[in-house]
Amino acid sequence: MNKTIRRVVVFAGVLLVVLLLNLTWVQVIHAPELRNHPRNFARTQLTQFGRQRGQITADGVVLASSHYDEATKKFHRVYGKNADMWSPITGYFSLYSRSGIEYAEDAILSGQDDKLFGDRVIDLFTGRDPRGGNVALTIKPDMQEAAWNALQTGVGAGPLVGGVVAIQPSTGAILALASSPSYDPTPLASFSNTAVNNYDEQLRAMRPSPLINRATAEPLPPGSTFKVVTTAALLRKGVNANTYVSNAPRTILPDTVTPLENYGGEYCGGSTFGMAFAYSCNVPFADLSRKLTVREFQHTAESFGIGETYDIGVNEMASTIGDIPDAAALAQSAIGQRNVALTPLQNAIIAATIANNGVRMKPYLVEAETAQDLSVLYEAKPKELNRAISEKVAKQLTKLMITAEQYAGGANTLTVPVASKTGTAEHGTDSKNSIPYTWYIAFVPGHDVAVAVMIEGGAGVNRGSVGATVAGPVGRAVLKAALGQPTPKPVTPTYSNPSYQNAPSYQPTPTYTATVTPNYQGNGNGGNGNGGTGNGTGTAGNGNGNSGNGNTTGNGGTNTEGGDEE
Repeated sequence: MNKTIRRVVVFAGVLLVVLLLNLTWVQVIHAPELRNHPRNFARTQLTQFGRQRGQITADGVVLASSHYDEATKKFHRVYGKNADMWSPITGYFSLYSRSGIEYAEDAILSGQDDKLFGDRVIDLFTGRDPRGGNVALTIKPDMQEAAWNALQTGVGAGPLVGGVVAIQPSTGAILALASSPSYDPTPLASFSNTAVNNYDEQLRAMRPSPLINRATAEPLPPGSTFKVVTTAALLRKGVNANTYVSNAPRTILPDTVTPLENYGGEYCGGSTFGMAFAYSCNVPFADLSRKLTVREFQHTAESFGIGETYDIGVNEMASTIGDIPDAAALAQSAIGQRNVALTPLQNAIIAATIANNGVRMKPYLVEAETAQDLSVLYEAKPKELNRAISEKVAKQLTKLMITAEQYAGGANTLTVPVASKTGTAEHGTDSKNSIPYTWYIAFVPGHDVAVAVMIEGGAGVNRGSVGATVAGPVGRAVLKAALGQPTPKPVTPTYSNPSYQNAPSYQPTPTYTATVTPNYQGNGNGGNGNGGTGNGTGTAGNGNGNSGNGNTTGNGGTNTEGGDEE
């Protein structure tokens, strides 16, 4: 072989090696990135309808599964009984997008996760149809149903607008997560573009929006439930249940001439800090806030996790205490007003941390991931995040909260001692004429469960509504379910309240079409939204943010006119 031919052969060999390296890069290393690229979304989504997607379950109950449709030769995503009760958790899987667990666990459910590589190789050589893995959740169906039924029954007039989260304090496992109003994700799994688009538009047009996850993604003023955090900071400074406090109906904010009142301008029901906590008097907390520096107050809030998100698999927004520029702002924040805004998830974490003797655990929603043969791919393990407060402070708070429950009133009481705090947060520029947000956080000492409830409105809720009588019964229903005690029988909602609309109609028999207009995955496209449907969520979420800014102004006014109540 002469030199020229040898050079040509070597050059061709180099080109072949480069080509093989490029193919390896594209087909193996770069494949996941290409597969998940927005411009390939519609193609990959259609491909997924051609294979069996894994199940989503909760304590053995199947929440989502894939059924083969003989007519279209595709797998149709099917959601179980009471799908609207579960959709804030499961999310949806459609031609356009995914949300919730369907999005967060998509790699496992679709079979594309690296943990399932061995299964994919076996499928390739055996000719078996590829299948996705399964996801098991921490949710307890009886507690989830109790939360949902309580939200739909409300105060007896119809459904409430709000969110509920229950947590196992010792592990961080989320036992219930409900948001109302909600939606049925089944129509979004249709093969018909027209059916999906029509249903999506109806959902986005509804008010209040069923697309907002009020359990995790809507921080609102927590009112007096936040006094638990303030109390933790004060207990560290030597305040105790017997500390003398003023029972005056009003005080003056530090370094101002602005008055701050107890609820209704009433005198406090006691002159000790323990009774001020039980009656939720604003004046003692505003006065005692002078004992704290802004940094001490912020540190206590941060130790409970305020400001963090937890990546639990559903859409989240971080809670906040906002800016605190001076002593007057600190006094307002100390009673859970001004810029303070929490989600039910965060408030449940606060209650769970106290119940767990001051140790904060990482909340989680996914209990396990399994292959189709049920071999375990992943199993959640409890993770301690930090010690938020000392065991001594946690025990002091527990005693204060037990007394607060005894003074709270409201229906659906338990037969065992409960440690709780209620809250009623006025808001808006005309706070006296707005419907307050009502809250309830609680746990049962000696039992491994904590709950938080937020109600922002609904049938039968009015300007005189308070946390003890609106949010309290909802939280107690969840605690009863956790303890195996009888819960109130569900009442079928009539939806007579015009602000809470009926569920939109949809086409029950989908017909498949290969033409799609992708709206891509919602977490990137809709801010806090989810896909096509999520764009509405994101918009509504931004509205809530603007409303929150309004709350800042309005809540200052609230404290001037009369603050928070239990």
